[in-house]
Amino acid sequence: MTTHLKDTPLVQGTSYDWAEGFKRSLPVAMGYLPAGIAFGVLAQVAGIPVWATVMLSVVLYAGAAQYACIPMLSAGLPIGSMATNIAAINLRHIFYGMPLLQSLPQNKLAKTYCLFALTDETFSVMTSMPTELRQALILPISFFNQMWWVVAGAIGFMIGSTLNDLIPHLDFALVCLFAILAYEQFQSVKRYFPIGIAVISLVIASLFTSNWVLLMAISICMLLILASGLWIQRNMKGVGSDQ
Repeated sequence: MTTHLKDTPLVQGTSYDWAEGFKRSLPVAMGYLPAGIAFGVLAQVAGIPVWATVMLSVVLYAGAAQYACIPMLSAGLPIGSMATNIAAINLRHIFYGMPLLQSLPQNKLAKTYCLFALTDETFSVMTSMPTELRQALILPISFFNQMWWVVAGAIGFMIGSTLNDLIPHLDFALVCLFAILAYEQFQSVKRYFPIGIAVISLVIASLFTSNWVLLMAISICMLLILASGLWIQRNMKGVGSDQ
């Protein structure tokens, strides 16, 4: 008798569909492989050892932050400075868990891992699928997405400077991946509000600074989202009181 993984309760009554999770991670893999390989190549060129390159993908697992870590590690910056910069880059992740709170695993260890592995790409895939499918797929998708990134980084390190000489500006692969996923999510959700907030925030941030554009843009996005939420809540209360 054959037992399918998706029919087996793995963690506190939650059944995970690992085969479907693997399939849904493949679009992310198509972006993670070139972006991860680019990271591995740049790390090798910068003189970062292979074990540190792999550990960054395992422990940090944040594409933009890992790219930013390369010059900081090469320059020998203090850990405190690197941690501050990484926290600023990953500030947006604070909001990622909110729409998926009901879809997280019941098991504390699995829940902690899913929150840790909730990257831009995983968030995009999860929020593009029906709510009823998310709990069975969030752990497999998170796991396979990270595995693609770790493997790609290791491959990139082994290829080394050869690829860097053939293909300049490899770090732009991550930007392309973000653009593709944003387009796919828009096609699924069809909401203009997030795009409008992002564009407005970027324009305002660009007017005030050139060195801290990302941090300021994220901060402005947070303020606009909070203001929008308060405005909607106030309107709902007003409608309720009129009735």
